[in-house]
Amino acid sequence: MRVIAGKARRLPLKTIPGTDTRPTTDRIKETLFNMIQEDLEGCRFLDLFSGSGGIGIEALSRGAKEAVFVEKNRKAIACITDNLKFTKLEKEAHVMCCDVVTALRKMEGDAAFDFIFMDPPYEKQLERQVLSYLKDSSLADETTRIIIEASLETAFDYVEILGFEVAREKKYKTNQHIFLRKRRQEKYSDQ
Repeated sequence: MRVIAGKARRLPLKTIPGTDTRPTTDRIKETLFNMIQEDLEGCRFLDLFSGSGGIGIEALSRGAKEAVFVEKNRKAIACITDNLKFTKLEKEAHVMCCDVVTALRKMEGDAAFDFIFMDPPYEKQLERQVLSYLKDSSLADETTRIIIEASLETAFDYVEILGFEVAREKKYKTNQHIFLRKRRQEKYSDQ
């Protein structure tokens, strides 16, 4: 695994051994970032279920002004910290060692992120839990792009009920990226 482009281009990244994390392959990461590259400069990026931190580090390397990494696995946190130091991107990063919902609650009241990326363990409905929280959160507004990496079998037929709309889908051989936005709230006047 490596950084694909930007300031830290071609630098290798550590991953933790075993099956506790599932790093996004370089090819899929490159495809994803080619889709969002134009909006990365100066953005705030939230990387949930960060694993080794490859997605958030790629965002920083490509021009994000800030990235927050949320991961509860302590071995993965050490890996993220090492990768940030090696790529010299630690000044723009904030690493939180806790479960995702706890991290979201701690950040509540902060400005909305431009991008929220999540790659939770598959088939555990964790993305639904996060979206249920984000629907009323200050951390995501109508301009926030939420990107979920999930198995091909994961259904997102419930997102409209939570106030989101699917803006785009990208399917790969073994997984998919779903791009969501909060639906615009209609403003009604009493006239």
